[in-house]
Amino acid sequence: MTQTLRDEDLALEPTTGSEEFTGFAIVLDGEQVGTVALRTEEPGTASIRWNSRLEPFVVARALRLAIEHAFGDEGISRVEVRLGVESVRDIRAASIGGLRREGIIRTSGDQPDQVLMARLADDPPAVSRDGFIAILNAGLPTKRVISQGLLRDEQGRVLLCELTYKKEWDLPGGVVEVGEAPSVGLVRELQEELGVTVEVQGLLTVNWLPAWRGWDDACIFLFDLGTVDSSITGGMTLQPTEIKAIHWCDPETVRAYGAAAAVELLEAVDAGALPTYREAPKAAE
Repeated sequence: MTQTLRDEDLALEPTTGSEEFTGFAIVLDGEQVGTVALRTEEPGTASIRWNSRLEPFVVARALRLAIEHAFGDEGISRVEVRLGVESVRDIRAASIGGLRREGIIRTSGDQPDQVLMARLADDPPAVSRDGFIAILNAGLPTKRVISQGLLRDEQGRVLLCELTYKKEWDLPGGVVEVGEAPSVGLVRELQEELGVTVEVQGLLTVNWLPAWRGWDDACIFLFDLGTVDSSITGGMTLQPTEIKAIHWCDPETVRAYGAAAAVELLEAVDAGALPTYREAPKAAE
């Protein structure tokens, strides 16, 4: 039988136990104030569940005890939990208890989506500097970053890409990878999609885009790629899964075929006095 687990005035007293399931009563100052349970889901992995109205900091102490028991006494290497996105108190307790947010699990019907959180046996201690930073970083929001390049020819026309996945044409570029500098991401995207190596000459503006047509909001880094001879496109190798064709476009062609965000941004560029940071108006759906 599992022994009672203690942390000063808080204890986990075993109530049930088997090869797959271990349950505890949460006892604070001699009074039962909740429950917590571990269930083996597959070799090396257990889920954790709890029920308590205590403050998240107190619940977190109980979770730490149960998780340490799972790692030290039950041979578990991963403890995880799925919590409704609206369960703010439980999510906070799990974070303080050392579980990191790993993602969102979608659910069908009226059930709320779930936050997947987990702790690994070799994660740094939650109370350490490295552990605290890792847990906090995992729970912070992220912002999508897109790098695009403004490339002109000798006639002042702008290069736009005709894409396979939408009818509007757009500036060359793409999404910046995690840990990648925006300028480096732009060079990589043009190498992958156009088969050309460009030299980034400077930042023109950062353009925030509001959410649109099911896409989350994003920040576009617009870089100046200078002026080239229009014949350069003859030597480009297009990535067929994403780029259907490329076009040198005057302002009239941009307005006729360009994506709304690209049209608005290029008109602002041509108007001059472009600020370092700007916020694009929400385009029509």
